[in-house]
Amino acid sequence: MQANHANSKQHVKSIYRPKTAAIVIIAGLCLLAAAIASSIIYGAANIKLATVWEALVRFDANSTAHQIIQRLRMPRALAAALIGGALAVSGAIMQGMTRNALASPSIMGVTAGATFMMSIGFAFMNSPSNITLMLLSFAGAGLGAGLVLLIGSLSRRGLTPVKLALAGSAVTALLSSISSAIAIHFNVAKDISFWYAGGVSGVQWVNVQLLVPVSIIGLLLAIALSRSITVMSLGEEVATGLGQRTGIVKFLGTLVVLLLTGAAVAVGGTIGFVGLVIPHIVRFIVGPDYRLIIPCSAVVGALLLVFADVAARMINHRSRRLLVP
Repeated sequence: MQANHANSKQHVKSIYRPKTAAIVIIAGLCLLAAAIASSIIYGAANIKLATVWEALVRFDANSTAHQIIQRLRMPRALAAALIGGALAVSGAIMQGMTRNALASPSIMGVTAGATFMMSIGFAFMNSPSNITLMLLSFAGAGLGAGLVLLIGSLSRRGLTPVKLALAGSAVTALLSSISSAIAIHFNVAKDISFWYAGGVSGVQWVNVQLLVPVSIIGLLLAIALSRSITVMSLGEEVATGLGQRTGIVKFLGTLVVLLLTGAAVAVGGTIGFVGLVIPHIVRFIVGPDYRLIIPCSAVVGALLLVFADVAARMINHRSRRLLVP
């Protein structure tokens, strides 16, 4: 047993790539800045870089271009970066703790649970506030994760990666169906259609102000847990043998996932792919150490979603008049 523990630790050390991770983070941040700038400049109405600078330092409320920059494009670009980073980090934590390559907020029932609770909020509340929606999203994310863990643990052999994926798919389908039924029965489909589709159009500064502190706290907690998650990714028996308190790590890791995913879904709705694919891409580049995977996933996830948003707005040039400014 001790030999296996030593071999596992030596395996992680042998492919520890801090220099590669530093390059990924620096290059990713530079590209992210360029992507955010592109998101602000280009759209249905292209705006000169000088005008963008004027809107930042000398805002003119009477200028249409300044209004578009300050009230539409800037919060949209920043929200895309924060949501992409939050979902990518959540996916990385889930994959590390469960050793499940398919683990992600959208597959493990977390996103569906958040959307489910928000649909209840729209059905029984009169125009719920942004804070209320975020709290409902947190509660729903916890509900979805709890159901997945409960269903996956029902068999005698306990929880396995395959059972987690199957339980997550089942819970996601169930909660999504109930959400659709609530939307139709209570005639709130129009109100929650944005959260079903997912995206960052229509995001306002109040959404960004709620998202920023949650994202920063979640990322800092994730980085603090990264060493423990690396050990957990070697296997629960190995982690226990190395003195890891696996129960505490799982609890804190789940809390971070619920925090990040709940905030992301409350602002951007159901956005898949990011939390599933980005951790795999980053892991392939920087190795299996989550001290590197988590910060790199945050940067690459943010970059992907900002670029995707820009591409979605610019993909059809002939119908640009129909696109969001």
